[in-house]
Amino acid sequence: MIRYILRRILTMIPTLLLISVCVFVIIELPPGDYFESHVAELRALGEQADLDEIEMLREEYGFDQPQYMRYLTWVGGMVTGDFGYSFAYRLPVNEVVGDRLWLTFVLSVLTILFTWVLAFPIGIYSATHQYSWGDYGLTFLGLIGLAVPNFMLALMAMYFANVWFGLSIGNLMDSQYVNEPMSWEKARSILGHIWIPVIIIGIAGTAGMVRRLRANLLDELQKQYVITARAKGLAPGKVLRKYPLRMALNFFIADIGSILPAMISGAEVTAIVLSLETTGPMLIRALQSQDMYLAGSFLMFLAALTVLGTLVSDIALALLDPRIRLGQGSAK
Repeated sequence: MIRYILRRILTMIPTLLLISVCVFVIIELPPGDYFESHVAELRALGEQADLDEIEMLREEYGFDQPQYMRYLTWVGGMVTGDFGYSFAYRLPVNEVVGDRLWLTFVLSVLTILFTWVLAFPIGIYSATHQYSWGDYGLTFLGLIGLAVPNFMLALMAMYFANVWFGLSIGNLMDSQYVNEPMSWEKARSILGHIWIPVIIIGIAGTAGMVRRLRANLLDELQKQYVITARAKGLAPGKVLRKYPLRMALNFFIADIGSILPAMISGAEVTAIVLSLETTGPMLIRALQSQDMYLAGSFLMFLAALTVLGTLVSDIALALLDPRIRLGQGSAK
C-alpha cells in the first residue's frame, strides 16, 4: 500500500504540469489579453484609458515576452506561493480570493453534509421497500429534483420569498458586512443567510445521490452472500449494515475526487442568481475578462484538488472494500 501511495504521488507531479500547460494554452487562445479587452471596454463606454499605465503593467508582468516565458514565470510563481496579480481587482490573487474561498468552503461543506444526511435514509428506504408507494413517491420527487436546475429553484425561491413574505434571500450576509473583517455579528449574519443556498444547491445533489444509492444497494441485496447471511438467521438490520450497505458506499468514496473541487467552485450559476459572495462568480468574470492570473490560479487549484481527491478516494476504497485490496495483491 505504501508503494502504491508513493507511486500515485509521483504521478501527480507530471499530471499537474500537463494540466498547467493545458490551462495556460486555453486561457491564451482568445485573441488579445486583459489589457486590450479593458481598453476596448473603456472606449465602448466613451472613456479614455491611460495607455502609459497599461503599457507599464504589460512590461511589469511580462506580457511583452514570448508565451513560453510567461508560462514559466507563472508556474514558478505558483510553486513559491505567488499566484500572480489580478488586473481586474488591482490586487494580488491571494488577497482577492481570501474571504470568498473561505465562504465557498463553508457553504460547500454544509451542502455536502445536508446532501448526505438527507440522501442516506431516503436511498436505504427506497431500496429496502422496492416498488412500494413510498418508493414510487420518493422516486418521483427525486426525478423532479434531477430535472429542475438549481438556478431555476433559486429563481423560484427568490420570487415566492419576495411575493409571499416580502423578503430578499440573496447574498450570504447583510450588506453592511460585505468586505468587512470577520466578527461575531458577521458570523451570525452568515449563519442566518447560508441555509437557503445550502438547501437550493443540495436538492439536485440529494436527488442524484438517492438514485445511485438505491441502484447500488438493490444490486448488492440480490447477491448470494446476502441470501446466505439471511439464511443463517442474522437480523435484517445487521445484514443490511454489515454487508450490502458497506459495499454500496463505494461510489460515495469514489465521488471524493469530484467533491473537493466542487467545494471550491460551487454552483456558479446559482451563486450568480443568489448574489453569493463565493468563488464561482469570480471565476466566471475572470474568464470573461481574460484576467489570466486569477482565472489560471483558480483552474489550477481545482485541478490540484481533483488529483488529490482522486488519490484520497482510491486509498479509502482500498481500505473499505476487501475486493479492491485483493485485486491489488493479485496484480502484483
